[in-house]
Amino acid sequence: MFWVLFAMALIGLLYLMGQYTFWLPPKSWRLPRILMLHQVTAQQPASGMNMPPAKFEALLQLLQAKQCRTATMSEWLACVEKGETHKLVALTFDDGFLDNYTEAFPLLQKYQMKATIFLAPQFATIDKMTEQHIRQMHQSGLVEFGAHTLTHPNLNNIDDTQAKMEISQSKQWVEQLLGRCDNFAYPFGRFSEKHMQMVQEAGFKSAVSTKKRIAAFSTDLQYRLPRISISGLMNPIQLRIALRVGRYRL
Repeated sequence: MFWVLFAMALIGLLYLMGQYTFWLPPKSWRLPRILMLHQVTAQQPASGMNMPPAKFEALLQLLQAKQCRTATMSEWLACVEKGETHKLVALTFDDGFLDNYTEAFPLLQKYQMKATIFLAPQFATIDKMTEQHIRQMHQSGLVEFGAHTLTHPNLNNIDDTQAKMEISQSKQWVEQLLGRCDNFAYPFGRFSEKHMQMVQEAGFKSAVSTKKRIAAFSTDLQYRLPRISISGLMNPIQLRIALRVGRYRL
């Protein structure tokens, strides 16, 4: 009986350690963070892609309580170059969902926090923001827009000519609308060294990945910056763990 109870306790402990990575070494707040989100809507259940508005507001409140400084990606890079990284956080959204305007933007305004949204303007399967929405958010000074390809393909599954087109023309689309587009996000987080080179040659100043960690900035990471994945399935403890160590579970 003892060994059965011991085995059950061990299994429970391993499960707990897998779901709560409190045991990972904490990262100093001198290291800047980049957070990755997608949707913020009450119309769908919480998921890895969707953080409902109430949970998103709780995230903003937590950042405020920790006295974090939110910045657009361009501002984030400028602060990193100057060594001003203490409690520096970039909120980033991938794809350009309509709810980024209807639900997330009012909360950013309420707390006067900044964000970057990576747009895939021809992503056919999502409800997207209109050009008017994008301009309004841009003019607020709180939101910067980057590129996320035109149609959101897995870059590893298309040929080089198409990949270059997706990367460069997504930059041009944002520039024609807003005048500037300096930052890129890889769809699905899938890319290779050649795609990093394409992004750099297109004129982007940085690119973010879906690698879940917190790391000191370096030129080696400039076109594959890691982010902390923020999931709507996180509970408050897991959210704090993610901000502290870079991921809330294995």
